[in-house]
Amino acid sequence: MNKVLVIDDHPVYRRGMVSLIQAEADMQLCWEADSVSEAQRLIHELKPDILVLDLNLGEGSGLQLIKSLRTQGNHVPALVVSMYDETLFAERAIRAGANGYINKADAISHIVPAIRQVLLGKLFLSTAMAEELLSSQLLGKAYARGFGEARLSDREMEVYMMLGQGYATKRIATKLSISSKTVDSHKEHIKGKLGLTDNTSLIQHAVTWFMER
Repeated sequence: MNKVLVIDDHPVYRRGMVSLIQAEADMQLCWEADSVSEAQRLIHELKPDILVLDLNLGEGSGLQLIKSLRTQGNHVPALVVSMYDETLFAERAIRAGANGYINKADAISHIVPAIRQVLLGKLFLSTAMAEELLSSQLLGKAYARGFGEARLSDREMEVYMMLGQGYATKRIATKLSISSKTVDSHKEHIKGKLGLTDNTSLIQHAVTWFMER
């Protein structure tokens, strides 16, 4: 029986994911979490066989959780299930140490096969994304594709996403466990990379981007 830990800060979506997992005879939900700190505690205590997690959590981010686990030498398989565009986030997640990426719009029909594939030690991506990553490797393309949001670092992208959701600097700092000064520094870097001149245009740009996801 494979123990699955679901990490997502949206209760309704989390319950739907839990129902799909509990319907499988070879899978057992070991617990649910909605933040990085809670997830870290449960991973240590319950030792799940796989993590199914969102990128945007109530406190912290899924990307940082994966990086932290890998730095600590913990290689529990991690399947990211997110609302964000895979062309912008799947490669980031895989480079951070994730073993698969699914868009939430496709999760109902793909989550169980994806979990099984990751548990077998394989990578799970959509066919289109797998082909793009393969082409990127074969053609020697840089990870940063040279335009738009793809130029942002992982941390800058997290700040940008939260700005798009209407989060103020202090709330972003709290969620990411960094200082407000560091958030402001990231905002300046984001403006430079996106060719924006002030905080108002940055927020408008981030909100528009978020609403289009």
